[in-house]
Amino acid sequence: ECPSEIGLNSSSKDSGFQPKFRSGSCSEIGPKQYMEDEYICVDNLSEHLSIPNSFPSPGAFYGVFDGHGGVDAASFTRKNMLKFITEDFDFPNGVKRAVKNAFVKADHALADAKNLDRSSGTTALTAMILGRTLIIANAGDSRAVLGKRGRAIELSKDHKPNCTSEKIRIEKLGGTIYDGYLNGQLSVARALGDWHMKGSKGSKHPLSSEPELEEIVLTEEDEFLIIGCDGLWDVMSSQYAVTIVRKELMMHNDPEKCCRELVREALKRNTCDNLTVVVVCFSSNPPPRIEIPKSHKRRSISAEGLDLLKGVLGNA
Repeated sequence: ECPSEIGLNSSSKDSGFQPKFRSGSCSEIGPKQYMEDEYICVDNLSEHLSIPNSFPSPGAFYGVFDGHGGVDAASFTRKNMLKFITEDFDFPNGVKRAVKNAFVKADHALADAKNLDRSSGTTALTAMILGRTLIIANAGDSRAVLGKRGRAIELSKDHKPNCTSEKIRIEKLGGTIYDGYLNGQLSVARALGDWHMKGSKGSKHPLSSEPELEEIVLTEEDEFLIIGCDGLWDVMSSQYAVTIVRKELMMHNDPEKCCRELVREALKRNTCDNLTVVVVCFSSNPPPRIEIPKSHKRRSISAEGLDLLKGVLGNA
């Protein structure tokens, strides 16, 4: 089922917090015969793009792309998505519009490319950070999860055909869902490429390339971001992934090792897919220990569990 709530409105009150981006990644073929995942990590956007100091700082960009029907679509999208965003007329003043436009451009470019397989497709999840503003864009079943003092905050929705909102949209456009598959062919409701299913450019079709966007303002409580393809989330909850990453960061403070640990855990849980994970830290320091007020009463709940419970009750 689709989550009923996505994201958490972080306080926009100026606290003087200035994020420092550092990331790690891990990508493994898993039990599949071919590797069709791609990803991108840019910790310093202005340096990567060679643009002037007037550019919003700090800036970073990350993305995961889960291909199907071959790696063509995922590889093309990884190589071109950032360029489509930053060269858009609305960038950087209208970032959300620029990101939406870029998804459309990437999708149409896949239709026009003569040297790419038209039956190849890919999900796309990107994270653009300018200053303290984080914008997640997602089309497909990859997922972005924020680690907020031990709590997992989902910043994207898995676009599965059986998800109620996607099912309604698909059926309105004449599509069908058979055994969880869109038109009996595809296990996602949104993707770039797959032009053998979409027909002609400009027409409405059940397989959408339009991303859903989520925007938050980062605060000191926001410690890291996990973005991963569905090979991870098929066998692991968002909260468990956040708990693993936070525990690992407190031991060695290395996001690369965190990604490898998540992949190892997913393989132990017998994932059936390729595995790609990116962890982005917002501070150079490891997460602080969560202090529990001293009490004479005995507790049987962990610090992370207690903080999660407080968050749930606070949002009730």
